[in-house]
Amino acid sequence: MCLPQEGQVLECSLINSIRVGAVPKDPKILSSFEAVGKTEADLEGCIICICSGTDLVNLSFMFMVAESPDTARKWIEGLRSVIHNFKANNVCPMTCLRKHWMRMCFLTNVNGKIPVRGITRTFASGKTEKGIFQALKDLGLPSGKNDEIEPSDFTFDIFYALTQKICPRTDIEELFKKINGNKTDYLTVDQLVSFLNENQRDPRLNEILFPFYDPKRAMQIIEKYERDEELKKKGRMSSDGFCRYLMSDENAPVFLDRLELYQDMDQPLAHYFISSSHNTYLTGRQFGGKSSVEMYRQVLLSGCRCVELDCWDGKGEDQEPIITHGKAMCTDILFKDVIQAIKETAFVTSDSPVILSFENHCSKLQQYKMAKYCEEIFGDLLLRQPLENYPMDPGHPLPSPNDLKRKILIKNKRLKPEVEQRQLEALKKHMEAGETNTPAIIMGEENEDDTENGEKEAEDKDLNSEVPSSLSEATSDKVTSSVCQSNTISSGKEAECNNSIKKVPDDEVTEISEATDATDISEASDQDNSKKGGDVAEDSEEALIAQYKYESATTNIHPYLSAMVNYAQPVKFQGFDVAEERNIHHNMSSFNESVGLGYLKTNAIEFVNYNKRQMSRIYPKGGRVDSSNYMPQIFWNAGCQMVSLNFQTP
Repeated sequence: MCLPQEGQVLECSLINSIRVGAVPKDPKILSSFEAVGKTEADLEGCIICICSGTDLVNLSFMFMVAESPDTARKWIEGLRSVIHNFKANNVCPMTCLRKHWMRMCFLTNVNGKIPVRGITRTFASGKTEKGIFQALKDLGLPSGKNDEIEPSDFTFDIFYALTQKICPRTDIEELFKKINGNKTDYLTVDQLVSFLNENQRDPRLNEILFPFYDPKRAMQIIEKYERDEELKKKGRMSSDGFCRYLMSDENAPVFLDRLELYQDMDQPLAHYFISSSHNTYLTGRQFGGKSSVEMYRQVLLSGCRCVELDCWDGKGEDQEPIITHGKAMCTDILFKDVIQAIKETAFVTSDSPVILSFENHCSKLQQYKMAKYCEEIFGDLLLRQPLENYPMDPGHPLPSPNDLKRKILIKNKRLKPEVEQRQLEALKKHMEAGETNTPAIIMGEENEDDTENGEKEAEDKDLNSEVPSSLSEATSDKVTSSVCQSNTISSGKEAECNNSIKKVPDDEVTEISEATDATDISEASDQDNSKKGGDVAEDSEEALIAQYKYESATTNIHPYLSAMVNYAQPVKFQGFDVAEERNIHHNMSSFNESVGLGYLKTNAIEFVNYNKRQMSRIYPKGGRVDSSNYMPQIFWNAGCQMVSLNFQTP
């Protein structure tokens, strides 16, 4: 995609999203449009916003103006059809070189020629201009700093030769010499067959579906990639032909035909790996970082199917629930803005279900707002009730991804059915009486017995501590809180929430919290966002982290929100034997990486069997304040479905 100004070329595979842009408010921009006869009203629906970037944090936004809304719609549909292409993001080195060459051919100056300085910029990393000028000269091209090259003279073969001079593949050259014993400047058919079978072919492959290479197949490779006709006739391959073959799609490390969806998607949900994000809202560090609604868009567009929302009471007059890394000097974003962003991007790149992992610290009043936002914004996308063929009874398997296609599931603690039903009936009577302003305060304080399995979640208390020597030490001495509500029913006034904190007995805390680390470090959340998200002095940060005490998610759940929880219901983990005895497939538990690794060492078989039946979630330990990631493969090997990673870290 080539843009009108010199030097502006955007590769379509780097485009993350295409949106209808808002009409600009800048008077200078509006006046420039008025100069060409476009009023503010004429711009409605004509502006296209193109978001691009090499990662999910460092993004560029470019705006284009179409002649009409219809033209803008066609551009948006057309661009969406070519972006989010998995094959385009997994191309071979030779295709990458071809894309670089095409980009340079587009970057012509006003004379329609390729400036030499543009070529030097392309190869600038670690290379002196003098070496680049000499390579151009050796190829018979203009080599002066201010010279220009005719596009017709700058063919791909010339560009490839240039790259080999400036950035030679010495690794492939060494391999080439190793194969032929450094005795000749070519490979024979037998040498190539031996290399392909002994070094390149995966021995785990089925011999019928993926047969061994033979001389006939080796000759086909030589015919395709060898440029020297004399060598080709003799059945030999030069180092150049060998390099071209290794850099081709034919030598891709993955099966290119399997980059798109090809598996059976009718098995229970617990039989699939679910791409999961940890503290999705953060753009950087876990402490003192910035929260962004855009992160939810980018993460979902990248294919993630489980995002995390840390929900807290808003402090403003409007009492809007917010999402932030609770009291960790992070900025706030509005819950409703995140829900809107999720709706817009959840099913753009995939129809597989999306799970919203709530870390709920809100009062009942704001939980009710959260539930209403989910209901109103998501509409039919939200899975409100269990599917008819998949009742939430012991022994019944989870529905499949195909059964849950284009559905959003909420993962949040749930009340016991009888408690939930009783409170919903009280809520209905209250609403019918016309008292719509205070629906949350009609329920009294719940205790942990009111939530299913009495789930409590805790978190690493000390971010600087070493991993304890036993699981009991790792999970002991945690703090949890519950938000209390007034028992007043008839007053019609909003009652204040009295916070109570109680210590969870050591023998009851066996699950690490959904919340990420460093959450209750200071009262910094009461400050303005302008004072948050800035650079925190290292000594100050260490002191605050040392004081850290985690404030657990509330167990005082609003029944309206509770009723929205179905196939992703978090419960307190009480042991693999207890989970097996209960045999409740929609129950799931979370473990931080240290605790999860401990279970893999002591109960590996039980953990695997657990994951065959129900879902588990792994998330980073408390010490990863820098948003670093652990090695997920060890947990995937055990069948852990939701291995949550910090997507903001490449």
